[in-house]
Amino acid sequence: MFYRPQDDHGLPLNPFSAIVTPRPIGWLSTRGRDGTGNLAPYSFFNAVAHTPPQVMFATTGKKHDRDGTKDTLANVRETGVFAVNVVEVAMCQAMNLTSGPWDKDVNEAELAGLELTECSEIDCFRVARAPATLECRLTQIVELPGPSNFVSFGEVVGIHLRDDCITGGRFDITRFQPVARMGYRDFARITETFSMPRPGEQAE
Repeated sequence: MFYRPQDDHGLPLNPFSAIVTPRPIGWLSTRGRDGTGNLAPYSFFNAVAHTPPQVMFATTGKKHDRDGTKDTLANVRETGVFAVNVVEVAMCQAMNLTSGPWDKDVNEAELAGLELTECSEIDCFRVARAPATLECRLTQIVELPGPSNFVSFGEVVGIHLRDDCITGGRFDITRFQPVARMGYRDFARITETFSMPRPGEQAE
């Protein structure tokens, strides 16, 4: 099968979101200039640089009560900061609940029954029991082709690691089973890992 994205693929659901998988989920917490908080998951998210550490997230679409975008990007535009919370399998239902098309005044974290705490380096909140949180300062927003498509880049200025997720001097993802986005309504949890040293390297 071959199709051009601008044409009809003829399938019941758009296959594009099921091709680039699994995708990490950036559970973004933001706060507007007026103090209103927002918590929402984004699977168009990833790390993009190591030194200094930097991440990106992409927003697509818009809400009726925001000016051509969604709550997360609107808040980031106002304050220049955001926090990325890692999603573990124990929090997947709460994460899914925060993805709803709630009005900007709705507190998603409260709706999902999550405990929050303040960040250390930025004026924002984070999910207290998340396995890890990246505190980020916005570096740039890039508008992409198409309606309401934006990519935001941020430099990581603070990192929280939950103590029980550190074993043998390493951040151990098997201790909490991270959740990844697959296609459509499908998700996956990571329960097994394996190592492969690069050519010329010694195994750790």
